[in-house]
Amino acid sequence: MSNTGKKFNILIVDDTAKNIQVVANILNEQGYQMAFARNGKAALANVKTAKFDLILLDIMMPEMDGYETCQHLKNDPETRDIPVIFLTAKTDTESIIKAFEIGGVDYVTKPFNSAELLARVRTHLSLKRASEELKQSEHQLKDLNATKDKFFSIIAHDLKNPFSVLIGFSDILIDSEGLPDEEKEMVRDMNTASKHAYDLLQNLLKWSRSQVGHLQCQPEMIDIYHIIKNSMVLLGNNAKEKQIQLVSQIDENTLAYADMEMITTVIRNLINNAIKYTPEGGTITASASDKDGVWEISISDTGVGISPQDVQKLFRIDVKHSTPGTAAEQGTGLGLNLCKEFVEKNSGTIQVESEEGKGSRFYFTVPKSNH
Repeated sequence: MSNTGKKFNILIVDDTAKNIQVVANILNEQGYQMAFARNGKAALANVKTAKFDLILLDIMMPEMDGYETCQHLKNDPETRDIPVIFLTAKTDTESIIKAFEIGGVDYVTKPFNSAELLARVRTHLSLKRASEELKQSEHQLKDLNATKDKFFSIIAHDLKNPFSVLIGFSDILIDSEGLPDEEKEMVRDMNTASKHAYDLLQNLLKWSRSQVGHLQCQPEMIDIYHIIKNSMVLLGNNAKEKQIQLVSQIDENTLAYADMEMITTVIRNLINNAIKYTPEGGTITASASDKDGVWEISISDTGVGISPQDVQKLFRIDVKHSTPGTAAEQGTGLGLNLCKEFVEKNSGTIQVESEEGKGSRFYFTVPKSNH
């Protein structure tokens, strides 16, 4: 009997009344509900009108034997998942193999050993219950994922556009000449906070899409030179505010075989982090090295560096690690998790070298070709 209080329903199929009685007496002591059939056709009629958790099926029966009956059960979507235990006096290897090949889950020989029969019945009822619970969990998970997808879709649509407007207008106000210094500083703070929130939103959306399999890796030949250049242009104002110099030592036609969006996200996150943890007047350098068929892309900075104990916490989703930037910029740590996931999806690895007070070097590999 189930630990949830449910009584399992078992169908016993045998053309000999005495055999049915013996099995029924054994199972009755355990509180199972039972139904009986004297041949295969009667068994198939039973499963049309009632739901069974297990079928105990004799092989040698007139008109329709147990093998044919089992095949009918397995060919019907409504009954294919009901476990079938064959009950028979046949003990030859060929008969046993055939029983399993047509869908039987177990095989018990006559005369029955009560303890053995009960043990096998309990085992397969437990397996069926576990399978049903797993299917129920899968359905619930699909529903939750669908809800989450809808939630993130709403976030993407309803929040991305307002952030773009907020950042755009605050950029204009910062560059305007008629705004008093005090108010301009407030606008600058608003602009920085808006950019941080927008970056977090972008990373969160990409990470969530990746987790549910909606963000597929689509590798193609890409030029790392242009990705670095465009990323430095995009993040140029952030660096300019801290008088940080962005330097690219990457040559044109540094071609790699990877997903453009994913690698762009990795590079922008690494440059953005470098800006965040580099003090005013520092330098951030991007470089590429040929490493036996892969490119090793490095983003180095002259920033504050990372302690050895904190290095161990990086790239781990199960450990929350975030420290304020040199201008009190806030972080979440999600960006590096996203970098690791995207690099690995592109058959690469990502690592870091750092020394407190001297700076850090984040570097990752990316294939040069699809071979």
